[in-house]
Amino acid sequence: MTLRRKLVIDQDAHGPASTNLQSLLMLLAAEDVEVLGIGVVSGDGWCAENTAHLLRLLEIAGRTEVPVHRGATFPLLNTAERMRRWEALHGRLFWKGAWTEHFIDGRLREGEHHAQPHLVPALAEGLPTIQAAPGTAAQFLVDTVRRHPGEVTVWAAGPLTNLALAARLEPDFAALARELVFMGGSFSPVAADHVFAQEYQYSPRHEFNLRFDPEAAALVLREPWRRITQVPVDATTRTFWRPEHQAEVGAGASPVARYLGRFGRQLPMWDEVAAGVWLDPTLVTRRETLRVDVDTTFAAGYGQTLSWAPHLGPGLGEPLVDVVLDIDAPRLERLAVEMLKRW
Repeated sequence: MTLRRKLVIDQDAHGPASTNLQSLLMLLAAEDVEVLGIGVVSGDGWCAENTAHLLRLLEIAGRTEVPVHRGATFPLLNTAERMRRWEALHGRLFWKGAWTEHFIDGRLREGEHHAQPHLVPALAEGLPTIQAAPGTAAQFLVDTVRRHPGEVTVWAAGPLTNLALAARLEPDFAALARELVFMGGSFSPVAADHVFAQEYQYSPRHEFNLRFDPEAAALVLREPWRRITQVPVDATTRTFWRPEHQAEVGAGASPVARYLGRFGRQLPMWDEVAAGVWLDPTLVTRRETLRVDVDTTFAAGYGQTLSWAPHLGPGLGEPLVDVVLDIDAPRLERLAVEMLKRW
């Protein structure tokens, strides 16, 4: 019998559907993967609301046995006021996640933005009837790698706050894991022909997951992981969840198919790429080993990705990271569609 790969997921899990939750459905559908649990963090939305979106999805998918743990509501240091001060000095950000009141074109983020971090509003897909598991996401991460030393992949596709807290709870957290795979950062992406490219087109080292909690990202990268794989924006720019993808996945008769057909959103496939390259590493067409860090100075480059050739880093704990810079985009899109059709 083939051993299933052990996985813990840490995700901002905003929904319904979208890149966040579609990537989780891919991982949950993989026959060779055992998802040990999911930690939730604030990012695209607040942690409490994100948790509700995820719990409702697990109900729809019939996977309520997967434990879900609520994590950090706020970044380690960053705040809405700090972000506003930064914008006053250096210009507006394209996306601010839970702090986004208006889109870059001035439109109000209707139905999605609220300034109450612990509020769970009415959800379009309905509120869940199940509850999150007791305990914090950080403690769950620590307990899981302790139970399975050297076996668990930590897969993260949101801000890295929960992982930073886990590392401070357990000094051996990173060393006990098998590897870290995370979606975040940006190096030199080729700008795509859609509005979402405005995030990085003129600021190529900017990316939301790292920008929301730069201190957490810098801390996590310095932990003694056995292996780190980074999936930055660069690898995602040629992907897009198009109407034909949504129509194909939504054509099924299952509750998940109806959910995806109704709530899918046309977005770059940021988190689906991170799921796909872990599930099938042959999707990667270009990768590079670099030393990587995150700028934590409260200046114009706050939250931006820093990198050096392996022998040129400043030597302040910057790890060697396997950076996925490009993928076979048509194969990735087909993999995502086929994985989601399994439901």
